[in-house]
This record gives sequence, structure tokens and C-alpha cells, in this order.
Amino acid sequence: MTPAPPPAPPLEIHDLTVAYDRRPVLWGIDVVVPAGKLVGIIGPNGAGKSTLIKVCMGLVPPASGWVKLFGDPLERAHRRVGYVPQRESVDWDFPVNVMDVVLMGRYGKLGWFRRPRREDREAARASLDKVGMLPYANRQIANLSGGQQQRVFLARALAQDSDLYFMDEPFAGVDAATEAAIITLLHELRDRGKTILVVHHDLPTARNYFDLLMLINMRLVGFGPTDQMFTTELLQKTYGGRLTILSEVAEAVREKGYP
Repeated sequence: MTPAPPPAPPLEIHDLTVAYDRRPVLWGIDVVVPAGKLVGIIGPNGAGKSTLIKVCMGLVPPASGWVKLFGDPLERAHRRVGYVPQRESVDWDFPVNVMDVVLMGRYGKLGWFRRPRREDREAARASLDKVGMLPYANRQIANLSGGQQQRVFLARALAQDSDLYFMDEPFAGVDAATEAAIITLLHELRDRGKTILVVHHDLPTARNYFDLLMLINMRLVGFGPTDQMFTTELLQKTYGGRLTILSEVAEAVREKGYP
């Protein structure tokens, strides 16, 4: 009897190039992300980190190459994918309350024109409780702090119960308590076999938060286990002269005993 083929990886990117106004922002990206890993995407401003996530989500078209999710194009796999956008990209003045935002995460299972069921509301409540936002369920989203808004979007992603998550700087502009709560939640998702890719800008915490690091500066500089990627040589190659905290990072590298 022929053995079943291994499952397709959650994310596979081949020869991906993206351009804005004919100016490349990503060039020739090739990467395969294994299942059940928490992946940090790091690089300087303008390196294409957020663009990479947007291409994977179908929000930006590639100039060439392709992206597959679980072996399929996005349109066939979208129900298995969750997304937490940058907070700055969201219209927080839109008149909607916290519970409504989280219920949006259930529409992939419901379809857009079906009313939420009891089980959907229970899933939304459980997700809000998980991030400590259940007492705010009826509050307008515009009346929350930045950290609270980020927790709500994480609750929406949880309510989706996805297998693959893309998160664009979920730690930006939040307080220390919220950041700790977010990373704990991401580790819990990882431990349940979920795959999470996170655009991250803080190098000192990157070495502690992620299983794998993807180093990007228009091209893929490196991808692999954090202890292999978090080296002075690769960080210098990624950030170049813009790595203003290189001495601090190098000291952190030495303290950890990395190369």
C-alpha cells in the first residue's frame, strides 16, 4: 500500500517579487514555513516585511512568483488563515462595538449573510475572555486604549480558530502587560499546533519570543532557528548601516552564547 504523502506546509513562497510603481520592494523570496512554529519576521523599515504578509493574504498582488497555503492558493485556503493588521491601518472611528468586531472572525465559518449562531457568540465570548476583554464586550471600539484595541483584534483572530496566523506588529504601541499577554497567547497557539508569522521590530525581544526568524531586507537574508539567525553577521547583513543598536544587540548575542 502506497503511504500517504506528507501534509503540505502551512506556507510556501516561491520566487516572489513585489513592486510598487515598478519599484521592487521584495525580490526573489523563496521560503517554506513548517507547521506549529512561531516565526518572527524582522528587518529594517521599508524592507518589505508588511508587504510580505499582505501578499500572503491576497491584499497585494505579486509581480512574479507564487504563494501557497497548505498546498493551495489563498482563495481555497482562506478559511484556515487569520490576520491581525497593523493598528494604524484600521479605521477606529467605525461605529462598531467590541463583540461585533470579534464576531467578524466567525464569518469565514458562517458566510457573510448568515446571522451568528449561539456557538459563534460563545466562541467570541471565550476569545474575549482569553485576552481579558470580556467586560468591554459592548463598548465602542473607538473608546478603547491602543493596547485594548490590539487585544480585541487578537480575540477576533482567536475566534477564527485558524491554522495559520499572520500578525503585523501586534506589539506596537502596547504596554508591557499587554505585550506579555500577547506573547503568552502566541505561545499557547503554537503549542496547539498553530503556525504564526509575526512582523516584529524589536530586536532585543526577538531572540526570546520566536522559534524561527525570517530576516528580510527586500531579499531573504536568512530563515531558520532563532539561535542560528540571531548572529552579528546576519543582523549586520540585514540592517547594514541602519542597525543603530548593533552594539547592544551584539552584547546580547555574546551573553546568550550565540555565534
